[in-house]
Amino acid sequence: MRDTGRIYLDHAATTPVLPEVARAMHEALLEGFGNPSSVHREGRRARAAVERARRQAAALIGADPEEIIFTGGGTEADNLAIQGAAREAGAGAHIVTTAVEHHAVLDACEALESEGYRVTVVPVDGDGRVDPDDVLAALTPDTVLVSVMLANNEVGTIQPVAEIARRARERGVLVHTDAVQAVGQIPVDVNELGIDLLSFSSHKIYGPKGVGALYVRRGVRGRLKPLVYGGGQERRLRPGTENVPGIVGFGAACEIAARDLAARAGQERRWRDRLIQGLLEAIPGALLNGPAPGQDGAAAAGGVPGLDGRLSNNVNVSIPDVAVDVLLAQLDLEGVAASSGSACTAGSVRPSHVLRAMGRDLDAATHVLRLTVGRSNDDEQIEQALEIIPRAVARLRRAGRFTVQRG
Repeated sequence: MRDTGRIYLDHAATTPVLPEVARAMHEALLEGFGNPSSVHREGRRARAAVERARRQAAALIGADPEEIIFTGGGTEADNLAIQGAAREAGAGAHIVTTAVEHHAVLDACEALESEGYRVTVVPVDGDGRVDPDDVLAALTPDTVLVSVMLANNEVGTIQPVAEIARRARERGVLVHTDAVQAVGQIPVDVNELGIDLLSFSSHKIYGPKGVGALYVRRGVRGRLKPLVYGGGQERRLRPGTENVPGIVGFGAACEIAARDLAARAGQERRWRDRLIQGLLEAIPGALLNGPAPGQDGAAAAGGVPGLDGRLSNNVNVSIPDVAVDVLLAQLDLEGVAASSGSACTAGSVRPSHVLRAMGRDLDAATHVLRLTVGRSNDDEQIEQALEIIPRAVARLRRAGRFTVQRG
């Protein structure tokens, strides 16, 4: 059971499973135990549950159900899109991506480079946004795929994916977007975006971990090679017996996300803006990373009106003169769950590759606090966080805890 006395501000890392989702999964575990590939009643019941979830997932992004391929999560979906397109095209294939992608994309591209495939990494501006002209200029006759995330997981920047897709597809190039952070946060319609491949994940939208999906536009499946081989499940792109309870939970989470997306985004945007304003006012030297609230993001989000340039739930600030790993530990002790904008492993904090690509210096790229709001929060918690965080920063500065403890 979740500790209701805590303030959870790390929804971009993962979200708590909703009770409605858990109930659907519980039923699937107890009553939908059959193998979906079996022809008997138990198997048919499991198959029906999987196909219902496929319709729910498709509806959230404006796709047809047969265009949804269930995977083990967003990372696998990214790899299936990127490695699948490259390997099907063969040696010499060229991929274009950006400097601020999630490591699931960048590391997949790096692995392909080590095998002789070619990759071009396009830079971004100071807000973390890529210029469609730069992407177009990077295309060559051998380019088989462009992969540009829809919204950044660290700073929340919404990318001009629709414009990139329109221009790349005119050249016959497949377009993939990692929409793991965007789906469930902003309206996403694959037809309005004009993309061929889209990755999204269950645990970012209040569903279970270990399940996600890759949208594969009709007619594109033959241009992907599977990562694993076995049975004929998921149209032979992702063989293996389906994770029925996880898929059912994912489908339920998709349906809930579609139901109240607009109202929830408005609420979260208000909390986001309050946190940004409060932190910048209360913490000397704090610097906002990513687009400022109020910047028009309609063009970036495929023409969706009412959006500004960053995700409605994302706050990312650099806080100089404080060891961020110590700050996170202190906040945890005081009941606030937050994260750094950089990768944390084994007690070390690495500079954010996203912030470095945006032109931030080493100090600003290392001393980062990321707060992401969600369904777990309320107005009172936001105000409590604005009391706790500046107080903790001031205390650490007085104590001289300036330097990140590196592993």
